[in-house]
Amino acid sequence: MLAHIKRRAKRPAQRRKITELFVRKAKPGLTWDTHQRGLALRVQGEAKAWVVVYSRFGRSRWLTLGKADAIGLSDARMLAQEAMLAVARGQDPAAEKKAERGAGTFADLAAKYVKQHAKRVNKSWRASDTLIQRYVLPRFGKLQASALTRGDVKQMMARMAASPVVANSVKAAVSAIFNWGIGEEIVTANPCKLVANYPVKSRERVLCDSELPKFWKAFGDLDPVRGAALKTILLTGQRPGEVAHMRREHIVDGWWQMPGEPISGVWPGTKNAASHRVWLPKPVQELLTAMSDGNGSAGFVFASPRGGPIGKLDDAMREICKQLGIERATPHDLRRTHGSTITALRFGRDAMNRIQNHKEGGIADVYDRHHYEAETKRIMESVANKIMAVAEGRKGGKLLNFSRATS
Repeated sequence: MLAHIKRRAKRPAQRRKITELFVRKAKPGLTWDTHQRGLALRVQGEAKAWVVVYSRFGRSRWLTLGKADAIGLSDARMLAQEAMLAVARGQDPAAEKKAERGAGTFADLAAKYVKQHAKRVNKSWRASDTLIQRYVLPRFGKLQASALTRGDVKQMMARMAASPVVANSVKAAVSAIFNWGIGEEIVTANPCKLVANYPVKSRERVLCDSELPKFWKAFGDLDPVRGAALKTILLTGQRPGEVAHMRREHIVDGWWQMPGEPISGVWPGTKNAASHRVWLPKPVQELLTAMSDGNGSAGFVFASPRGGPIGKLDDAMREICKQLGIERATPHDLRRTHGSTITALRFGRDAMNRIQNHKEGGIADVYDRHHYEAETKRIMESVANKIMAVAEGRKGGKLLNFSRATS
């Protein structure tokens, strides 16, 4: 029987000069006002409302002004005129109204950003979220997202002026949230725009020969997992985040094979999304053997008590520097120390870039890196041998002969 029930055809939109009498007697449908461009009366059942329709980037946008029994015809025309003027100035009244209604607090916006976007596309989302949780939410979390101003951002950064790198990173994290919110039409403006970063000096910190033994001993005094992870960064020159996520199943015949793309819950992917293969020198292999729990050939090498990848390596380095009373050093400075040792031993910058998986561009990015297996193995063993000699207080360090080293 339902198949024989004819649906009532929608009343076609009409155009006319709307009057107060017409508003009172209007039937369901859409009527355009010929007196004010963009204004229409929409009637659905007993409900009557004024709407403004305009085009934005080739798409129709609908802005509801309000109920017709609450807004008179003359006021509706005035509001429609203001809306069309805003459109002419490049604004989007419908998006702005939606943002005011649905953005919620900054904490709400930040949570949506993490859940709907950051977790899916940003491998380092945890680091940014930690900055937001620590520096932004306590002060601005309950503030309406649309109410956050450029002055608020400047004030927030001023409180961190003593740590310009952190201040700039926090601002970048906040800016990413607002840029995403603009794309999702949750907010309409980014308060971080035009707020200048603090000037910072590019870090060039490497551990000198007198510091290496002190750090090496300090690593040994840490908990075994965190200490071994920091030693591995120093002896391999790989990125701290990648070392923290090292998996046993990615180590094959002494080679650490890192997939470029992320593996959910297992591996974050490499920073440049390029697969990478690096030789693990003898001291590192001995560390990994000592770290084995005998539970198989899979899982995180440097596992936290809960089974995930070890964290707070930066905190450990900060505490070590404080105890030793020396200049601040980070886990990345350990990586930089390894790279500097490669060039100091005259293996060359190209070898350093290849071993540390820097994005080189051109033919180097597609060249078969297995061609460099023997050379990479010799370099990694030589550099590790040199670092260990200095760390253990032995004079010099045996530099493996290129022609005599085995592949």
